[in-house]
Amino acid sequence: MIRSLAIAGLAAGALALTVSAAREASALPPPFINDAAILGEVQLDGEVREMPRTLAEYGFFLDAAGRVPDPRLIPYELNTPLWSDGADKLRYVYVPEGKQVKADGEGLLQFPVGSAIIKTFAFGEGDDQRYIETRLLLHRADGWLALPYRWNDDQTEATLALAGARMPITTPAGEDISYRIPNKNQCKSCHSLDGEVIPIGPKARNLSPYLLQRLAGDGRLDTAPKVSHALPRWTDAGADNAMLARAYLDVNCAHCHRPGGGASNSGLDLRWEQDDPFAIGVRKPPVAAGRGAGGFLVSIEPGAPERSILVHRMDSNEPGVAMPELGRSSIDHKAIAVMREWIEGMDR
Repeated sequence: MIRSLAIAGLAAGALALTVSAAREASALPPPFINDAAILGEVQLDGEVREMPRTLAEYGFFLDAAGRVPDPRLIPYELNTPLWSDGADKLRYVYVPEGKQVKADGEGLLQFPVGSAIIKTFAFGEGDDQRYIETRLLLHRADGWLALPYRWNDDQTEATLALAGARMPITTPAGEDISYRIPNKNQCKSCHSLDGEVIPIGPKARNLSPYLLQRLAGDGRLDTAPKVSHALPRWTDAGADNAMLARAYLDVNCAHCHRPGGGASNSGLDLRWEQDDPFAIGVRKPPVAAGRGAGGFLVSIEPGAPERSILVHRMDSNEPGVAMPELGRSSIDHKAIAVMREWIEGMDR
């Protein structure tokens, strides 16, 4: 599977050899990527369907199983990714021909209308890997639309799951959980800023410089932005612990805990660029935590992770206590260890 643009470059020759065969096997007619479906203008059997019922209707993949992406998709990875019960994620961006992504400093890339961000969640490795869901962000004329698609047991089709779903999954840690596919409104709640749906992940500071330079060189990005303070790679064993902790909070929590976010009433601002210790929770009393505070007095008590609300909530699966509220059914023990070490190292 192509996992990054660097890998994509190395594998381009091999992929080209498979395209013709894949197209022969595909039931999708040319031009394969259905721009009308992305824009909500597709008409099938005389019926306008704003939300295509199957992932295949978009034409992002050349095979029904969604393993062979159309060459026009851009594969990418994030330095620090969102954690979702240990799921592996395969990420792609589609930008319509003749249009260009705009850089906005170190922040979120600005995608033109007609773009799509595609993220497939999978568990298992090799021949045992199974797709669970594919989430789409579609940039339409009236804004972004977030939609979840659920893969069937035969791994041959993903269908629209507006109501979400629960599925039994064994995580990479060996834990049996009830994995939650979010419903359409839950997708919107995490991607909401000032009432508008926006992407979360593809910020310049959370992408590899190689990817940004390659996109700019190909003319698909207006300029390769200079990033002075990039998020560390979560898999980098030598990364600074405080940097890892802040990056994790930015990616997993700051889409809600920020001004204009769904949890702005908490008073926390967990964005990467926030440098006020009180704003990120250091010695900050809770505002709207309720019983989720666990009887503790501040979000982060320097030197005492065991008395910090932030750690308490991340280390819980109890409804009304667990944070994040959505996107996980298990506990990220690696993240908890990072948070504990970070807080223990703070000056009391």
